[in-house]
Amino acid sequence: MSVSSPLPHDAARLHVTGQARYVDDIPTPAGTLHLAFGLSSVARGQILSMDLDAVRAAPGVIAVLTADDLPFANDVSPSAHDEPMLSDGSLHYLGQPIFLVIADSHHAARRAARRGEISYEEQTPILSIEDALAADSRFEEGPRIYGRGDAATAIAAAPRHIEGTLELGGQEHFYLEGQAALALPQEAGDMLVHSSTQHPTEIQHKVAEAIGVPMHGVRVETRRMGGGFGGKESQGNALAVSCAVAARLTGRPCKMRYDRDDDMMITGKRHDFRITYRAGFDDDGTVLGVEFVQLTRCGWAQDLSLPVADRAMLHADNAYWLPNIRIESHRLKTNTQSATAYRGFGGPQGVVGIERVMDHVAHALKRDPVEVRKRNYYDAPETAAAGGSAPHSPRDISEQKKDNYTPYGQLVEDFELCGMTEALLASSDYAARKQAVAEWNATNPVIKKGLAFSPVKFGISFTLTHLNQAGALVHVYQDGSIHLNHGGTEMGQGLFQKVAQVAASRFGVGVDAVKITATDTAKVPNTSATAASSGTDLNGMAVKAACDTIRGRMAAFLAQLHQAPPDEVLFENGCVQIGDTEMPFAEAAKLAYENRVSLSATGFYKTPKLAWDRIKGEGRPFFYFAYGAAVTEVALDTLTGENRILRADILHDAGASLNPALDKGQVEGGYVQGAGWLSCEELVWNDKGRLLTHAPSTYKIPAFSDQPDLFNVALWDGQNREDTIYRSKAVGEPPFMLGISAFLALSDAVAACGSAYPALDAPATPERLLKAVQRLRDGV
Repeated sequence: MSVSSPLPHDAARLHVTGQARYVDDIPTPAGTLHLAFGLSSVARGQILSMDLDAVRAAPGVIAVLTADDLPFANDVSPSAHDEPMLSDGSLHYLGQPIFLVIADSHHAARRAARRGEISYEEQTPILSIEDALAADSRFEEGPRIYGRGDAATAIAAAPRHIEGTLELGGQEHFYLEGQAALALPQEAGDMLVHSSTQHPTEIQHKVAEAIGVPMHGVRVETRRMGGGFGGKESQGNALAVSCAVAARLTGRPCKMRYDRDDDMMITGKRHDFRITYRAGFDDDGTVLGVEFVQLTRCGWAQDLSLPVADRAMLHADNAYWLPNIRIESHRLKTNTQSATAYRGFGGPQGVVGIERVMDHVAHALKRDPVEVRKRNYYDAPETAAAGGSAPHSPRDISEQKKDNYTPYGQLVEDFELCGMTEALLASSDYAARKQAVAEWNATNPVIKKGLAFSPVKFGISFTLTHLNQAGALVHVYQDGSIHLNHGGTEMGQGLFQKVAQVAASRFGVGVDAVKITATDTAKVPNTSATAASSGTDLNGMAVKAACDTIRGRMAAFLAQLHQAPPDEVLFENGCVQIGDTEMPFAEAAKLAYENRVSLSATGFYKTPKLAWDRIKGEGRPFFYFAYGAAVTEVALDTLTGENRILRADILHDAGASLNPALDKGQVEGGYVQGAGWLSCEELVWNDKGRLLTHAPSTYKIPAFSDQPDLFNVALWDGQNREDTIYRSKAVGEPPFMLGISAFLALSDAVAACGSAYPALDAPATPERLLKAVQRLRDGV
């Protein structure tokens, strides 16, 4: 059976041999033109004049376009129509596109774009959270507030209290393949667009709007991306629209790709946050009330900031039942790149906030942070998942706990972390290692070690309910080979392989009989972005529906032919069996074709049980939750702030995994990326709004050498309680938050240098760590 087999990525051989084709590798027709943007050098202001004569006269330049030259809509936003592709005269961030160069080569376009002479009326930019609050610069009037109970009263009445502030930096996506698009003009004004995008239908929509044709006049194809991480959900719009507009103007194919510097200067990042908190708790560590204020720096355009900030609020509880909680969120508008989707989509920021609270509570009580966390966990369900944890006995504070509901009113029916935590603590030898770390720190004044545990409970579904749908198109050919398309996009995560395994399992054939080709809006319409960790959930179910339709037709025909009930027709081991008769699947397909049985079908799936009111903050935004837990050990040089992850032990809940090899790879990558966000990836702007960390030379992502020396990853032996594809669970975003354990381990190492709580900000760079060590040693 193909499902649950640890098969390699379908394009693994192509990846390692360099044969995998990306947008920039597509052979282009003779006469293809290349595009580049001329960028703003100020963060806020008005354009007084533009002299582009030198640009037009530059070698190789065919045309130069400004906003006034665009034929239809000048907008590339995914939501609020507030993001002009080319500046309309107002400037909102340093790096904003102002004009478009069309030239006969990539380098000619880039060189020419630097020749523009533009004079500005420069204004004082709003760059920081403080600036935005002072100017009341925001995307929603006033804050959004979710919660339950009376947090202020509960905190005031609690025996013990903590409060603090946590700064969380943003994060550059740093996909290996930069943003790229290629537009090929077709007859009758139609356009074919190849785009490195997670959302082909969004590209289709924006291109159609920009060149004045219906959506049926634009076809978007995406074979694969060299990484996305959310950065290609909406940020590819500008390139695709530019190429289409230029192709319409010139009648020639047009291509655009950002160089890395341009990519980092133009595109949005993860939202940075400032989270302030107050909590009241008892002497055992039970949190009785907690308040969060989440200040979100969104950048100049709305993009996806509202749902990102919503999801941060929805994950402010993480794994904990909090009887009294208030979450206040401010979505602040600044003159910086428009922050956008990034793996976890705001969830990680919300989770870090409550994990800081739990860590701070444990430090104040001088208790083991794991015990404090376990004390505040949601209750496990009465019946354990198959192969999972044993039933969890009620806690001592059960009389205070009336339900297992989240602050937004969703019942947590599938809480796996009680059993997962015990299993991980045992497999990682947590207790003995904690003692060993304490003994090490007592005798080593320079190198300090830290050990920390963190859990994650992550909601799976788009919070914009209508996006939770998917379509598929499946063909069975008369030789028994199977061709399929679906609305998901492949960005290295292995989606295509998993969905191929689903199709192979439905027909009982080997996965080598199945081919998935490029995502194509002409084959599967109205696709949702491959995001929210829902790519396999949605598209796997849509493909299953299409396969089952064809299989049902074949079974009905063969049953009639052999005078047997249709439910006795079995598809397995590459054959079709009807009673005592068995034939190869290919023979059955040929027989069905010759008897005029349709061997093509569409499939559709929509996620059930969802109901969400984002204004009230009430309902069921998620179909289910995915869980994980990690224990991380680090070493910190207290003289320099340099540090290393020594060991990580992870237990992750992928349900009944469709492909354990791919899922473990996602867990490993997510953990390292999450740890990188919180430790080494630092975005720095100067006081003019210029991004200083705009290249690999100035922005540090984790390298292979930064992964733990000992990296133990296991999948939890369970299955999804909800009816997902083969009872699997999403595994794209949840592992990212396991990297929080590395951040907490660094905090634990710093804590060994004094008695105060370290109160680390993120990213915990060597500089920040060194300052924190000095504060603790100075008794601050």
